[in-house]
Amino acid sequence: MTDPDQAKPTSERHVPVLKDRCINLLAPGFDAARSRSETPVVIDATLGMGGHSEAMLQRFPDLRLIGIDRDEEALALAGERLKPFEDRIDLVHAVYDEIPEVLADLGYTDVHGVLMDLGVSSLQLDERQRGFAYSFDAPLDMRMDTSRGQTAADVVNNYSEEDLVRIIRKWGEEKFAGRIANRIVAARAGKPFTTTGELVEQIRAVVPAGAAKSGGHPAKRTFQALRIEVNEELDVLERAIPAAIEAIALGGRVVVMSYHSLEDKIVKGFFQAGSKSSAPLGFPVELEEHKAELKTLTKGTEVPTPAEIAENPRAASARLRAVERIKARRVA
Repeated sequence: MTDPDQAKPTSERHVPVLKDRCINLLAPGFDAARSRSETPVVIDATLGMGGHSEAMLQRFPDLRLIGIDRDEEALALAGERLKPFEDRIDLVHAVYDEIPEVLADLGYTDVHGVLMDLGVSSLQLDERQRGFAYSFDAPLDMRMDTSRGQTAADVVNNYSEEDLVRIIRKWGEEKFAGRIANRIVAARAGKPFTTTGELVEQIRAVVPAGAAKSGGHPAKRTFQALRIEVNEELDVLERAIPAAIEAIALGGRVVVMSYHSLEDKIVKGFFQAGSKSSAPLGFPVELEEHKAELKTLTKGTEVPTPAEIAENPRAASARLRAVERIKARRVA
């Protein structure tokens, strides 16, 4: 069955989350570059279908953009969308924790903005054969980069019951992790899982119907856990945030949108650490090396407006944080 969304132009298939707020937060970093007679450069570290990138390139005619995505299909679609700006863009097939390697390959020492829109993309959710969604039957895959790595079926069929409990509880924050893992192991003994529908059926059998009233679809948290495990999302994020911070020049900004508490906790931790003085407690004078590297630009997390959620329901869980580099980068 062909997905009708695939026939639509990319711009109609993807509504960028918090687009204007993200661009307004990044803009002063580009101004800082211009004040030093530098060409502003931004990294869209999770390019997806290119909605945020298109908006930035339209608004800032002098901007150069580096777009990174691990999903080759997303890169191809974004490339078509961004074709009018092809002389100002570099699109790279990479994971977003590979920012240092990407910059080195392209000959950049630093950039003036980094945007990260975390989690699963609209493209990945909408294309049924990718297996990210629990709402229709598809191969149990969930890889963001379909050219490599284990699938969700590999995890479900090969992990021990103890490991399944661990990831479903930790990554999915699922209180019925034990029941679900036990059911998976019992079911796969008869026939290995190959589709999302088979997995949803087994989860429904052990998650109480009443749990859906507060927690949504009974498979939601387990699917989140499998997706995070398959794509090593939180491990990648632990490396990517420091890499982004290290990449920005003085006055440059990092803007991150996360979609669940585990992501936001990692982002918050790095941003808060960089925004504090490292001077020992009670130290009489704050030396230059102890001064904070970053300034927090958002008060806690910012969330979408009701109007934005109405336009794009997937924006509902978005949480935005941003920082600015206020201390020059250490040059090795």
